[in-house]
Amino acid sequence: MLFKQLFDKETWTYTYFLADEVSKEAAFIDPVNTQIETYMTLLAEHGVRLKYSFETHVHADHITASGLLRQRTGAQTCVSHKGGAQLADVQLHDGDLFRLGDIEIKAIATPGHTPGCTSYLCGERLFSGDSLFIGGCGRTDFQGGSASDLYDSITQKLFTLPDDTLVYPGHDYSERWVSNIHQERTTNQRLAGKSREEFIEIMTNLNLPRPRLIDESVPANRYCGLDENERQDAVARREEQGASCSARPKMTGVDLVAAAKQQITEVNVDKAKQLLAEGNITLIDTREESEYAAGHIDNAILLPRGVIEFKVNTVPELADASKAILIYCRTGGRSALAAQTLQTLGYTTVLSMAGGFEAWQKAQA
Repeated sequence: MLFKQLFDKETWTYTYFLADEVSKEAAFIDPVNTQIETYMTLLAEHGVRLKYSFETHVHADHITASGLLRQRTGAQTCVSHKGGAQLADVQLHDGDLFRLGDIEIKAIATPGHTPGCTSYLCGERLFSGDSLFIGGCGRTDFQGGSASDLYDSITQKLFTLPDDTLVYPGHDYSERWVSNIHQERTTNQRLAGKSREEFIEIMTNLNLPRPRLIDESVPANRYCGLDENERQDAVARREEQGASCSARPKMTGVDLVAAAKQQITEVNVDKAKQLLAEGNITLIDTREESEYAAGHIDNAILLPRGVIEFKVNTVPELADASKAILIYCRTGGRSALAAQTLQTLGYTTVLSMAGGFEAWQKAQA
């Protein structure tokens, strides 16, 4: 097997390259968009074809190159089905297996840093993303993080792997490159010998600064790192055509929308107009800023789907989780996902407008 550990100095991110020398199939784990030419050169040098681009989660500290790699190589993008990456080709589940020739890669759900965090096991190598670091772990104070979930993921899943399993993290801020399970189980300062309650207390009192690139990274990574024009085109195709890019029977973005609509309440345009006329309901536009600027419903508050989890607390109108909320997007797909997210965050009365802004405009004509 070909294996390389790459490092992006700007974001302290490790990217991993794996390839089968016989089949010439390759994969990247956590690629960074600014390193795209490095990746293309690496593929060419080894004469391999990129099959997969795996993400350990929807990152807040860098923008992924997975969308660019898909455009340039045809590789499938792979993210947890709980990550909210609408344009990913493969929506991962715990235990999913992937192959590069004779090489097997297993997805291990390790929620905690975010609900959609995934680690990857390939032979003796564990790629732990932001779940388990060398001597530490990922933070749990934003993006739906949970210290108790992270404790369980690490202690019940990762720490049960063989002692000599090599641990390759998503980041390291002390320029360390690799550890192993035995070392982390016995010496990790946040976890070794700690009870769940002790770990939760440690994580609650970290008081870390907000990630510098979070406002840019999370929205972009919801769309595999594509820029605004590219993502709008891709979203439109997914919402209107329902194409599936995966050769495996995994959930696509269209599947996620369909699943979300089973969990939320939709209303048609007429009902939406009635509710708005009656008042006491907050109207949210969950499209991108450029879409909002081109036209929106009066009094709608802009809260793009990609930033909803960590921007929701900045909207005074959403301070009361019991107040009714009406969400719309362009055609109804993103608003369904956003409504599901708000329900998860504890909002009790969330409605999605079927057909979105396009239906609203048609009704006005």
